[in-house]
Amino acid sequence: MKKSEIQIFLAHASEDKPAVLVLHERLKQAGYKPWLDKKDLIPGQNWRSVIPKAIANSQLFIACLSQRSIAKQGFVQREFKMALNQYADRPPNSIYLIPLRLDECDIPDLRQEEYGLNLRDLHWLDYWEEDGSEQLERAITHQFNPEPEEPKKPVIVPEEPKQPVIVPEEPKKTVIVTPPLSVFNFEIVRVNAKGEQINKESKQSQYFREDLGNGITLEMVAIPGGTFTMGTEDEEIERLVKKFNWEGFRWERPQHRVTVSSFYMGRYPITQAQWKAIAATAKIDIDLETNPSNFKGDEKGDELPVESVNWYQATEFCKRLSRETKREYRLPSEAEWEYACRAGTTTPFYFGETITGELANYNAGYTYAEEAKGEYRQQTTRVGQFPPNAFGLYDMHGNVWEWCADTWHDNYDGAPTDGSAWIENGDDNRSPLRGGSWYVNPDDCRSASRDNDNRRDSYYCYYDVLGFRVVCGAGRTL
Repeated sequence: MKKSEIQIFLAHASEDKPAVLVLHERLKQAGYKPWLDKKDLIPGQNWRSVIPKAIANSQLFIACLSQRSIAKQGFVQREFKMALNQYADRPPNSIYLIPLRLDECDIPDLRQEEYGLNLRDLHWLDYWEEDGSEQLERAITHQFNPEPEEPKKPVIVPEEPKQPVIVPEEPKKTVIVTPPLSVFNFEIVRVNAKGEQINKESKQSQYFREDLGNGITLEMVAIPGGTFTMGTEDEEIERLVKKFNWEGFRWERPQHRVTVSSFYMGRYPITQAQWKAIAATAKIDIDLETNPSNFKGDEKGDELPVESVNWYQATEFCKRLSRETKREYRLPSEAEWEYACRAGTTTPFYFGETITGELANYNAGYTYAEEAKGEYRQQTTRVGQFPPNAFGLYDMHGNVWEWCADTWHDNYDGAPTDGSAWIENGDDNRSPLRGGSWYVNPDDCRSASRDNDNRRDSYYCYYDVLGFRVVCGAGRTL
């Protein structure tokens, strides 16, 4: 049997559609014939009759399971039972059934009564693990041992001789290649003004992994486009000025609506290992020290964020990274950064009404709302140690200040509304900083908080708090 003859039915709950669409595309690119209602049901068809036929015509049935779907009653559970009936009734090896876990969940107790077959009797595949795709390919190959497809022979047609025509050369076009995406699962938490957890929720995001060599990778998370309100309302600004005696809160006005296009953003701030990998490559504009950070850490030191880098060093890193990977990497605009940090929230922090020392690395000896005081660690912590936001981004509050691409403006009067970096009529010697750091009080860690520093002779560099993360577009320039 050839790969293109193996029809694969993907049963899933609607909540898992994003992850299953990625799985569908991966199977299709591998040469198989995946069947998914979203892709293969034709408008006007009766899905109640078409889906059972699609199951019956499939050689492989994949039951996509997650914490969201296992307890869900409805047609998805009936699909699983239909497949179990097919599995029991058809000749051996004529249909193959794989329970595929999208996250760490229990296998549901679903039985085919007559034969006593239970979905739990079948060994499952953990697709959420790093080698999930490879394990799925291994399972399919083991069961079907597909024949290699014969390459299509090109048909050669002799051309008729033509008169030469002189045409002005068109400018070369950029070829866009979408990177293959994987899915990762994570949990987000919400807290009230006392810092008490009031909600925990499972989430999924898509990402791709950039190979920087020697086992060092860079994970880039897909950030969907959208519109949000940037900045802080005047009434709240005046309350903050009065409470914390800091005029810099007025940098966050006026509030304005911004529409941001989709992009990819680093799952974490750039780490010391990633910095070393790129800093060791050939110079473009300026030299880069391979180990500029003050907090070197222990054996996990490479997982600490790089710090003590100025704006020009961060942009040099982006240029070298772009050259090495053939993708256009850059610093985020302020609008992109705040949009990505908020991840759909409107509260001061993506955690909710306040922040605690258990949720981020900052000077938790000071409080923002009604939460208890916490630990002041007095140094950076390894990336990914604290809960992420709803996009799957870590360390957006605290740890290291993060450089943005814009020039500095004292307020948002005249700021772009399309998410682009604001470089006109600003201070070309200074750029914005976002997110706060291990050194600062909680009010500096808010999603809307802004600070700035000299791009070259950075004051904050002496405090070991300046880092950055990178963004890139969806395409690859060849």
